[in-house]
Amino acid sequence: MTGAGAAMAAPDDLDSSVPSSSYFTQAPTMAIPEGSNWYTSAELGAITTSGNTEGTSVTGKIDARHEMANWSNEYIVSGYFKEDVTHNDDGSTTRTRSAERYQVSAKAAFKLLEDGNRAFLLGSHVNDKFGAYTRYSSVGVGYGTQLLKRDNETVDVEVGPGYFHGENAAGGVESGMTVRGAAQLRWRVSPSAAFSQSVSVERGTSNMHSIAETALSTKINGTMQMKAAFSARSDTNVPDNKKNTDTQTSLTLVYSFSKHTRPGYPGRSFVLPPWFISPGYARSAGSCPAPSPYLPRP
Repeated sequence: MTGAGAAMAAPDDLDSSVPSSSYFTQAPTMAIPEGSNWYTSAELGAITTSGNTEGTSVTGKIDARHEMANWSNEYIVSGYFKEDVTHNDDGSTTRTRSAERYQVSAKAAFKLLEDGNRAFLLGSHVNDKFGAYTRYSSVGVGYGTQLLKRDNETVDVEVGPGYFHGENAAGGVESGMTVRGAAQLRWRVSPSAAFSQSVSVERGTSNMHSIAETALSTKINGTMQMKAAFSARSDTNVPDNKKNTDTQTSLTLVYSFSKHTRPGYPGRSFVLPPWFISPGYARSAGSCPAPSPYLPRP
């Protein structure tokens, strides 16, 4: 990105000369410049029907990652809603909202000295009007590491304790300590396509909350990708009139960009060389960059 605000390739792009994400990092060939780096992606998908059946469904997500010398931070906002339209015999129109979910989360990870390891703190909140839990908040701390690192695939895991507070669809309130585990597989299928599989499980005294997502992304150009994904959210303790698992299949368009700001030049940015377009860099040149600490969270 230049000072005029032009977009540049982001870490999730799949160009053959650029790491597709922090899970496919490359060691820099020169000292990394001081400063902070932002990597942002926005995705949007929508379906609109008309005729005998009318309705609209929209899903979207904004993911902003901030990389510094010792810290990696991530902020996510996402939402999904579905609305159906019914035409009554008297000529009136009834709009019915059948799905409405919003989620915000934040995560801070400290890069440990050993490559690939990090300590993290995270928090998230979900509002799901039609879910088994209408409100679900959690905080946690833990340790993450990279179990597998190959040229085209990586596996990262996290584990740690936490605390949750939730309100189910029947009006009941639950809270307590939890143990959380998460894992993510990233596989570069080809220079223009990448596959990912993520899962997180949060075990409490009264409920086990889990999230899984399978996704395949293909590159359109330097800043845009098409993403097909299947996700599932599950709770073991739900009201009698609710199902344990909610699923969603989506096709979204993803726009990504990144920015590097030098110290002493507030508000100014410049284009980074291809090897640097990755948030999982090491603290000094010549060592293998650490992976991104970002794994799925409840």
